[in-house]
Amino acid sequence: MLARPATDTQITHRRRLWLYALVGLVVLFLIAPSLLVVPLSFSDSRYLTFPPPAWSTRWYTTYFGAIEWREATYVSFMAAILTMLLSTTSGTLAAYGLHALRSRWSALAYAAFILPLVIPAILIAIGIFLLYAQLGLNNTLAGIVLAHSVLAIPLVVITVASSLKSYDMNQEMVARSLGATRLRAFLTVTLPQIRISVISGALLAFITSLDEVVISLFIAGGDKATLTKRMFNALRDEIDPTIAAISTLLIALSVALLGMSQFVQSRDKT
Repeated sequence: MLARPATDTQITHRRRLWLYALVGLVVLFLIAPSLLVVPLSFSDSRYLTFPPPAWSTRWYTTYFGAIEWREATYVSFMAAILTMLLSTTSGTLAAYGLHALRSRWSALAYAAFILPLVIPAILIAIGIFLLYAQLGLNNTLAGIVLAHSVLAIPLVVITVASSLKSYDMNQEMVARSLGATRLRAFLTVTLPQIRISVISGALLAFITSLDEVVISLFIAGGDKATLTKRMFNALRDEIDPTIAAISTLLIALSVALLGMSQFVQSRDKT
């Protein structure tokens, strides 16, 4: 298979080697900055130096032992969990509503839902900050959750809507014709068949909230500062190697959640 094609039109792997090499270089270019953080997190140096002069886990110990880092981690995870719950529920209902209505306005409404993905995050952050200043939601957990949901809901809508495109609404209509309410028909017939997309959207919403930094810089502060904001402030004030340890943990968590999402989707296809 490597050297000789099985048919006259088949391209061998050897003729594709240049393409494989190009893809490998692109992947390396994308992940190299992230992978570079991992050895830096195990450095014994007081400064970020590569390669590390000595190996140590002191910065992980510093992270888990510092109360300010633990508080920021708690805020980030609470915000991510609440954002996931709010965004998954709202995004799933929105995608279902757009799919069920199928009116001429559905495309316009769908575009409005995914608009936050197109607008630069800095513009969204400024608008939310000015709005929260009037409502008194700056530096509150509720404000963080609502702001993060602005970015997370479009991802859930896209994920669930793509699954609903291959779903036959007649199945739900049959359940309703047999006496089930629309809510019960959705919960017992539709939702079980799109659950994989809902789970994938929930994981994406969680990651989006956990990794978000731009909006958090504007609206999160004090005892409600998120982990990403404290990391940004630490980089601004001094180069603290503890950030490398935190970044490594966040990378590992994000990769694990994305891998879980891909695994769930692959199980659904099989």
